[in-house]
Amino acid sequence: MANPYTAPIPPTPRPPSTRPLHKRVVVWIGGSALLVAGALIGSTGDDGQQPVEAKVKPAATITATVTATPEPGPTVTETVRAKAKPAPAVTVTVTKTATARAADTGSNSNSNSQDSTGTCTIVSNAGNCYSAGQFCRNSDHGAVTTNASGTKIKCTYSSNAWRWTYI
Repeated sequence: MANPYTAPIPPTPRPPSTRPLHKRVVVWIGGSALLVAGALIGSTGDDGQQPVEAKVKPAATITATVTATPEPGPTVTETVRAKAKPAPAVTVTVTKTATARAADTGSNSNSNSQDSTGTCTIVSNAGNCYSAGQFCRNSDHGAVTTNASGTKIKCTYSSNAWRWTYI
C-alpha cells in the first residue's frame, strides 16, 4: 500500500531523440521546399501591370468645333398686379379708473364676488373680482385693479407664476 503523506512519483521522461535521424531530415527538407515554392509563386505574378513600350506612337487628333448662336426671340412681359393682404386687426383697450364708494352697511357684502358698487376694473371670465394670490390671465400681466373690498392689486411675476399681489 502507498503512503498517503508522500507525493506521487512522476513518470519517467522520454529519451531526447526517439525519432530516427532520417525522419527529422525529411521534415526539414519538406518545410524548406514549401517555403521556396511559396516565394517563387508569389514573385512570378505581374500584379496586373502592363509592360511599357519603348516606342510611343503619336496619335492623330482631329477637333472640329461648330458654334451656333441662336437669335434672340421676342421678349414677352406680363404685368401682374399684387393683391393687397389684409392688415392685422388692431384692438384698442381703454382702461378707466373707478372711484371707490363707501360700502352700504345694509347691503349683503361678499368678499369673493363683485359688489354692487362696481369697484373692480378687471374681472375674471366668470365676472368675479380678483383677489390677491390668484393666478393672472396672460392678457392681465402688469395690470392694476382693485379687489372686491377696494384694495389695489397688481398682476406681478412671483413664485414662478403671474399672480395678483397687493401694491
